[in-house]
Amino acid sequence: MAPKVLVSDKLSETAVQIFRDRGIDVTFDPSIGKDKDKLLAVIGTYDGLAIRSATKVTEKILDAATNLKVVGRAGIGVDNVDIPAASKKGVIVMNTPFGNSVTTAEHAISLMMAVARQIPEANASTHAGKWEKSRFMGVELFNKTLGVIGAGNIGGIVCDRALGLKMKVIAYDPFLSEERATKMGVTKVTLDELLARADFITLHVPLTDKTRNILSAENLAKTKKGVRIVNCARGGLIDEAALAEALTAGHVAGAALDVFAVEPATDSPLFGMPNVVVTPHLGASTNEAQENVALQVAEQMSDYLLSGAVQNALNMPSVTAEEARVMGPWVKLASHLGAFAGQLTDEPIKAINILYDGKVAEMNLDALGCAVIAGVMKATNPDVNMVSAPVLARERGVQISTTTQGKSGVFDAYIKLTVVTATRERSIAGTVFSDGKPRFIQIKGITIDAEVGAHMLYTTNEDQPGIIGTLGQTMGENGVNIANFTLGRSEAGKDAIALLYLDAPAPEPVLNQLRQTGLFQQVRPLVFETA
Repeated sequence: MAPKVLVSDKLSETAVQIFRDRGIDVTFDPSIGKDKDKLLAVIGTYDGLAIRSATKVTEKILDAATNLKVVGRAGIGVDNVDIPAASKKGVIVMNTPFGNSVTTAEHAISLMMAVARQIPEANASTHAGKWEKSRFMGVELFNKTLGVIGAGNIGGIVCDRALGLKMKVIAYDPFLSEERATKMGVTKVTLDELLARADFITLHVPLTDKTRNILSAENLAKTKKGVRIVNCARGGLIDEAALAEALTAGHVAGAALDVFAVEPATDSPLFGMPNVVVTPHLGASTNEAQENVALQVAEQMSDYLLSGAVQNALNMPSVTAEEARVMGPWVKLASHLGAFAGQLTDEPIKAINILYDGKVAEMNLDALGCAVIAGVMKATNPDVNMVSAPVLARERGVQISTTTQGKSGVFDAYIKLTVVTATRERSIAGTVFSDGKPRFIQIKGITIDAEVGAHMLYTTNEDQPGIIGTLGQTMGENGVNIANFTLGRSEAGKDAIALLYLDAPAPEPVLNQLRQTGLFQQVRPLVFETA
């Protein structure tokens, strides 16, 4: 029987025809995506669900989706899909991460030009029958300095277009290497340098705890007087109230926003300001981009349903159906190793070196490598997946190397990851036990045996009495339960580490309490996707 796919949002007829041409039984009904009760009633008969942003794939919908194998999102954002619930149900979630990059970059350039020349306001004035030529005195882009916050896929395209406009381009991106910056033709700077030097600032980073309000009141005060700011990335990167104050005070000369902290944005302190250009999240809204992502999701879903091939999956690696059963636990281990290194590395990564020992060296190393790299990159880019992660690493000039060797020790197989920065190397190794659970077996050359949990605490210290007591007492006094506790040391009196598997995240005040003891060199909370 042919697989059945429901297209519940607006996709192009060409994309729908791809399903038909591949022998898939497709239902195209965009009205279903707006009617959750109707979706709930019919979803149980379908193997695949193709969506845009209107359809909400909730845990309730997934519970009713008894035959569902894959959800394909035509676009990058998957806020409308409950990914943990989908993973638990064994439903693959795919997106199309690169289909709208050019479109979004072009919109940022367009908004930059619009705010530089006050085009929207001048247009409204002229339509009103006025001729206020002297009122709308703009500025040129030529020879101005553009500060790009986030020089990844979209940010890199913006850099290229800005250089074509003969702008001077500086970029802040902690994971952009000097070699990659030189190749792009931009100057890598610190955030404070960018704020002080840029005539225009454009943001192209995901919204994370580290990037939220990256243009805060404090950072806006550091900007060059007369700066103009563009945001086509994510709402929440700019403190909108602080930006409104800076515009009113005349410190910021203009701003252009396509995204807002709350969307749909029906009210904002920026609305109605004469030096502000706003659009309703149009970054990906071109015919070409919408067509590209629709065709891409149709091809990806068809490939998976007909052959088991997985592309651009957010909750599993790109592996063949035959490999998935054997490699599953090793893929999870690879991701954990990357996540450990990524969360502990606060400077640009120059190289990622992966060693495969024993039987794991005979598996699909491309998929395992993608899982490692994705784990590393997710620390700063939560939108990354196992297909886009290697691309992102290459864009940032990160050198990837892989080594294989026969069984060399007590374990039948293990993976060792080494992350190299300008100042240090960080290594971690792990294996999969017979119960299928990943374990960390070595950190910094120190032998350990640590089960991986969703919430963990990593500490380093000089080996001395009292460390176990301090950790246990501090957690206990603050109601933080320890599920597992692993210690290791290089030798007596030298480097020592501890990994605590916690039932819940340790609150920041508890972490600070540990730091204030003076016993620890590092106290770092870690989070792992264990579902």
